[in-house]
Amino acid sequence: MSFFDAFLNWDVFVQTLPLLVSGLTITISLGLCAIVLGLAGGLLLALLRLYGPMPLRQIAIGYIDIFRAIPLLVLLVVIYYALPFAGLRLTPFTSATLALSFVSAAYSAEIFRAGIEGVPKGQFEAARALGLSAYRRMSDIILPQAVKLVIPPITSNSINVFKDTALASVVAMPDLLKQATQAQALSANPTPLISAALIYIALLLPLVRLVGIFERRLAAKGR
Repeated sequence: MSFFDAFLNWDVFVQTLPLLVSGLTITISLGLCAIVLGLAGGLLLALLRLYGPMPLRQIAIGYIDIFRAIPLLVLLVVIYYALPFAGLRLTPFTSATLALSFVSAAYSAEIFRAGIEGVPKGQFEAARALGLSAYRRMSDIILPQAVKLVIPPITSNSINVFKDTALASVVAMPDLLKQATQAQALSANPTPLISAALIYIALLLPLVRLVGIFERRLAAKGR
């Protein structure tokens, strides 16, 4: 058997393509849900950590530290397999979305915090001098500038979230990796796994290049 027959078998690829496409659809849905929830939660945590009352500030710090320290796979297993013993049974998709979102929010919070703190203090003083409320100062003046600073690291974090969706296969969710594994078993050929790897690259490589473009533009503006 040649290399192409073993790893890049066209007939096997065509036969298993429907399984791969269905898995890709779920992977994209999971990744987008986790990214959106993670960004929203991360921004809230960052604001609480910077400007919240002391009890909420400590809770935000504790959340960020804990969920940046806990392995995602452990969290996923706890949510899916342990919560039913407490009377809460979640679907594989919901469990994976929550696990990814919880961890993504912790990392996003630190990214947003760094972005907000990176805005020159004169911008804060100018906003206060204009008599803007705290909400208007943050939404109209500070956050738009902070978002420009955090686009590269946020994009990198989003890429990591998409890659981590592969861990959802441990809770029997039919994502791209799970479907590729099943297709490999059915066909007795590793071509579906190679195909899944190529699909991940095709999905994430444009985002990787996008990060580089943003970083170069920000560096150019800094000069």
